[in-house]
Amino acid sequence: MNTTREQLARQIIEAGRFLYGRGWSPATSSNYSARLSDTEALLTVSGRHKGELTPDDLLAVDFEGHSLEPGKRPSAETLLHTQLYRWRPEIGAVLHTHSVNATVLSRLCLGDSLVFADYELQKAFAGVSTHACQIEVPIFDNDQDIAHLAGQVQPWLDEHPDCVGYLIRGHGLYTWGPGLADALRQIEAFEFLFECELKMRAVSHAR
Repeated sequence: MNTTREQLARQIIEAGRFLYGRGWSPATSSNYSARLSDTEALLTVSGRHKGELTPDDLLAVDFEGHSLEPGKRPSAETLLHTQLYRWRPEIGAVLHTHSVNATVLSRLCLGDSLVFADYELQKAFAGVSTHACQIEVPIFDNDQDIAHLAGQVQPWLDEHPDCVGYLIRGHGLYTWGPGLADALRQIEAFEFLFECELKMRAVSHAR
């Protein structure tokens, strides 16, 4: 049975409360979306507190990032959501968060990616069935020109169809899944791994 707009709105609102409560979406940061159809997505309105979302804080956009509801302004990063829906039709939800761990770790990493290896929790990611593998998470430099940033992201996605998320340096995390529950699971897994990496680096530095 197809999920209705009302159901998707309720799921996004609940996700916002959860992510705000964990400190991963402070104040009006972050943005969330869910696929409405083959051509439209339901997205958080720009500038809304993510722990206090209401159905009126969501709007429909087309996959070019244009608002389909006059008077409502979508997030400035809408194109980073819609490009994922265009990239893979099985993606049903996209979450973007601004946690301290993601922000700090993305600044500490001097290269273009972060690699997780041999963590049991890697199996929380879609398509991963063993800890004995590597998960590469690309890191893109922050850019206020979102169309330009999307243009940097797309070649990586095309070359890495198994990508499960990416970081924007000093900014935050993007991840996705068939539904909001899947994307939330991956957020939790990423945050656990980010914290592990930061603690490992702190211990190594202290030696």
